[in-house]
Amino acid sequence: MDTRELMKQVRTIRVVTGKLVEERLSGEYHSVFKGQGIEFDEVREYQPGDDIRTIDWNVTARMGHPFVKRYCEERELTVIFLVDVSGSQGFGSGDRGKAEVAAEFTCLIALSAIRNQDKVGLILFSDRVEKFLPPRKGRTAVMRLVREVLAAGGTRRRTDISAALRFLNNVQKHKAVVFLVSDFLDGGFERDLRVTARKHDLIACPVSDPREIEIPDVGLLEVEDPETGELVVLDTASARVRTDFSRDMSARQREMREMFRKLKVDFLDLRTDKPFVEDVRMLFHRRRARARRMT
Repeated sequence: MDTRELMKQVRTIRVVTGKLVEERLSGEYHSVFKGQGIEFDEVREYQPGDDIRTIDWNVTARMGHPFVKRYCEERELTVIFLVDVSGSQGFGSGDRGKAEVAAEFTCLIALSAIRNQDKVGLILFSDRVEKFLPPRKGRTAVMRLVREVLAAGGTRRRTDISAALRFLNNVQKHKAVVFLVSDFLDGGFERDLRVTARKHDLIACPVSDPREIEIPDVGLLEVEDPETGELVVLDTASARVRTDFSRDMSARQREMREMFRKLKVDFLDLRTDKPFVEDVRMLFHRRRARARRMT
């Protein structure tokens, strides 16, 4: 993709997702993602209904009648997008590829974040960290995130999710909201996923294309085993080969989701063949309902 085409695509994504944020996600993001704690705001006179645990006894003693401490939420968050740009991310059987979906999703959430004065950062990875953009505020930061995701496309490299998670945990010392966007065609990252989920508010975002599950009859097809990296030739003219492939890929997806549930990691499916805004809203609603149950 040349520079002119890239910038045109960035502008298109910005306009479309900006409208979606205004119309569909206004207020949703703020209500779901809370700040990192509370900070002191002021001392004021006690009013009926105030929690007696907030009484400032020193001020009360000096003034001769009750005063309470007021606190406010420390609102500012850091949101980091950990985006897979390995070779498999360049795939797409329809109008949108997995890289485009990743860029659109990144833009949607990042625009929501900056509306709330949060910082947004980016880590692009394959079998190594390809690029790191430290968290910044503002629309310019969002547009650079989108541009970098689109420009990276799908490299010729494989995927190492563990390495990306370890890098994240090394550079981001404080708790952040982390969106891990990948097709998860990798193995052996469960331990690092567990560590990251304990340190950060981690949300896994599997990106998939329908043809990765149900391959058509296109004759001989060369595919890469996601665990070994070995190239395998499939005879897709065989109905049995197509059925076995579909069964194996479906089983892999079920195992991945079960791992997320076991580790208590929220996940959001992103598909190249359908819009994801309503799924984002449903995720937000689930998180909000869970937060209410815990209070």
